[in-house]
Amino acid sequence: MRIVITGGCGFLGRRLALLLLARRDIDALTLFDNAPSALPLPDDRRVRLVTGDIADRDTVRALIAPGTDAVYHLAAIVSGQAEADPDLGYRVNLDGTRAVLDACRALGTGPRIVFASSLAVYGGALPPSVGEDTALNPQSSYGTQKAIGELLVNDYTRKGFVDGIALRLPTVVVRPGLPNRAASTFASSMIREPLAGKEAVCPVSPETVMALASPRRVVAALAHALDLPGDALGHNRTLQLPGFSVSVGEMAEALRRAGGAEAVARLKWQPDMTIQAIVGSWPRALNAPRAEALGFARDSGIDEAVRFFIDDDLALQKTLAG
Repeated sequence: MRIVITGGCGFLGRRLALLLLARRDIDALTLFDNAPSALPLPDDRRVRLVTGDIADRDTVRALIAPGTDAVYHLAAIVSGQAEADPDLGYRVNLDGTRAVLDACRALGTGPRIVFASSLAVYGGALPPSVGEDTALNPQSSYGTQKAIGELLVNDYTRKGFVDGIALRLPTVVVRPGLPNRAASTFASSMIREPLAGKEAVCPVSPETVMALASPRRVVAALAHALDLPGDALGHNRTLQLPGFSVSVGEMAEALRRAGGAEAVARLKWQPDMTIQAIVGSWPRALNAPRAEALGFARDSGIDEAVRFFIDDDLALQKTLAG
């Protein structure tokens, strides 16, 4: 099997690559990104790194070459950056997605494509728990771009151009690496940095509730999607992945349980009303019965997510933090 991962040098793409390479049926794995990886990539003859512009159709057509069996489309501009620079956001998140879908269509083989979507497709007056029956009502350019991507995946699948799945990912915590321009970046920083011996700022109130999933669960979900039969998905190829609900105050208590009073002392509370408004508009709980019936698992809660970070990423994080 020959697979392409766009955004392959990001933390999810890189971790997905490591998981896929454990399979014996992977013959070639191409990681595409706009720059080389800041983290070491696997030393495996099956891995190829390609850098370029996801919105450049010639580049993407050459990337998704004949013989490609599956594509993971993870490349995207994050929420805060897409909102601040709408032209860049639409170029990468919409034009790039269309370039990937059209390259897959040109193969003529209906390859499996797994598209990473987001909770940002929801918005407005939300019910207590959101799911696939909740209307799309994005309140940001990023959410709009992801919603359009979902619809395109469904339409290209309906026409037989691809065999697609769009996965709505919960906010992923704890992400390793450095803070980015996503509105949710604090949710990882408030645990990651203190455990690595650095200070972090939390810009929202302790009462703020978020729907989260760990990187380990999200990457497992991406890998699981590769082999799901299309018939099991029916006409709606968008799946809301499971997640768990937790308040930011409870996240701080999980930090205390994992790192003690010394770690919690490194967490500074500095309200930012702009970020509070964005995060406060997000879903507080997720309803994902179809995904769970198809074998997608959820974390037990914030303590498990923190433990996964300590086991999987903390040593490397301390190296990055200097």
